[in-house]
Formats: sequence, structure tokens, C-alpha cells
Amino acid sequence: MPGTDKNSNLMARRWWPWFKRIATLVFLAFVITLLVSQARHIEWNKVIVALQHYPVSASWGAVLLAIASFALYGCYDLLGRRYTGHRLGTAAVMTTAAVSYGFTLNLGSLIGGIAVRLRLYSRLGLALGDINRIISFSILTNWLGYLLLAGGVFCLLPPALPDSWKIGSTGLRLAGFALLGVAVAYLTACTFLRTRQWQLRGHSIVLPTAPLAALQFAAGAANWLVMSGILFILLQHRIEFFMVVSVLLVAAIAGVIFRVPANLGVLEAVFVALLSSQIPQHEVLAAVVAYRVVYYLVPLALATITYVLIEAKSKKRALAIKA
Repeated sequence: MPGTDKNSNLMARRWWPWFKRIATLVFLAFVITLLVSQARHIEWNKVIVALQHYPVSASWGAVLLAIASFALYGCYDLLGRRYTGHRLGTAAVMTTAAVSYGFTLNLGSLIGGIAVRLRLYSRLGLALGDINRIISFSILTNWLGYLLLAGGVFCLLPPALPDSWKIGSTGLRLAGFALLGVAVAYLTACTFLRTRQWQLRGHSIVLPTAPLAALQFAAGAANWLVMSGILFILLQHRIEFFMVVSVLLVAAIAGVIFRVPANLGVLEAVFVALLSSQIPQHEVLAAVVAYRVVYYLVPLALATITYVLIEAKSKKRALAIKA
């Protein structure tokens, strides 16, 4: 393809690596500047006080929903097992998915969703082709759930966006129809297409059956709802549930656009921008900070410990075999 040749020639230039580094540094400088400017207007002492007085019931409710969310994410890989036909046990699959998700949330899909899964599933003896199909299936399940939920919410209950945001509520509603259109197209293809397998650059792409595709939508959407439920509890029910859902979905779009690890700063900025007119800014931030602790940092710590234990156990087994 001509476009591919042009891109290859461009990346072969001596200045291209330097250009990428400079562009990355400029982007990071922009993000840091934006975060610092936003942070100056936050009354951090009030945020800390709000966290110190958080109700215990809200904290435990958020923890339980976080566990439910990780279990749902594990179901993505269980559906992937059904899709690929491999025979790993449920406990091994769920553990692998949970560990990878803990890294994905904090470090991005390249490290968590791909690298960690490759390592752990390889340790369990899965073929590379099956691992790649599981990874693709899991990522697709997550975003199919997003398409379905965001499409419905943006069409029926779009949040009131600030005037400075160019898209506006009307644009968001149109985006919702587009998202639903993509979701319907996928389900239609899985239901009616006779040709279900294609080869693309040496990779085999196989459409799942219609029932399996429906389970993808259900599992993905359910997980986004549970994530919203965590924030709903941490906001102490002061914001309507579907308003929280819509704000989280908008934040997810912003996170994809800005590509900041763990959506750091982006999540906070979106929630403050859309909810601070209803409850004080420091209370919104307190809820989001608590969400980060419960849903990002604690799972990352547990995922790291579990990963180290798995690696140590694998090395011990390998030494025993050699002996």
C-alpha cells in the first residue's frame, strides 16, 4: 500500500526518533501544566478533611463493588476460553485476568492487558495464537460494553456539558447514536454473516457466535455499571446514578484521547467540571481520590504481590524439574 510505504520511509529518517521524543515531552509538559493550573484552584485541605470523615459503610460498599468488577473482568477471559476452546481451569483464568487488570488500570493496556497476560498465560502453557485471541476478545468485550451503555446513556440521558466544551450535549447525543450503530453492526455480523473467518496479515480473525457476542455486551456493560456504582457510593448517593454513569463514560473518552496512564488528572478534571455545580468541588475530588485508592492502587498492590508469587512459584518448579 502506498500509504504504508510513505510511513515506513518517514520512520526510517534519522530525525524521526528525536521528533517522537520531543513530541512526547511537549505533550507531557502540556498535561503537567494543565494539571498544575487546575490543582492551584483546588482546596486540598478540604479534600483531605472530606476523606478523613468518609463513612465506613461507603468505603466497604465501594470495596465490595470493586471485587465484583474484577470478577466481571475475569469473566471476559472465561468467555475468551469459550471462544478459543482452551482448557485452563477457572481459577487460573480468573487470577490471570485479575492480575492483568490491576496492571492495566494503572500502567495501560500494553503492559497489563497484553504483556502480563502473555507472560502468565505462557507460563500456563497456552499457545501464542490462543493468547492473542484471548487478549483481543477481552479488549473487545470491554469496549463493546462501553458502546452499548454509552450509546444508550448519551442518547437518552446526556450530561449537561460546560459551554467551553465544543461537542455539547447535542453532539454527545449524536455520538451516542453512532456508538449504538457500531454495536448493532457487530451483533448483526455475528448473527447473520456466513463467512466468519478472515486472514489479516497472517492473523486469523473469527467472529464469535451471536449468543457469545450477546454475553460480551452483557459482561462489558455490567462492568461499566459496577464501576459507576463504586463512584455513586463514594459520592454518597448525592448525584443521580445515571448521571454518575454518564460522567464516567465521558471521562473514559477523554482518557482515550489524552492517553495519560491511569487516566491520571483526566478523571478528576471531568468529574469536577461536570459535577461541581451540584456538590462542592472538594467533595467531588475526595470521592474520586477514594475511587483511585479502592479501584486502582489497592488492586495494583495485590496484583504485584500475586505476580511476584506466581513468578517465584514458576521458577521454583523449573529448578525442581532441572534437579
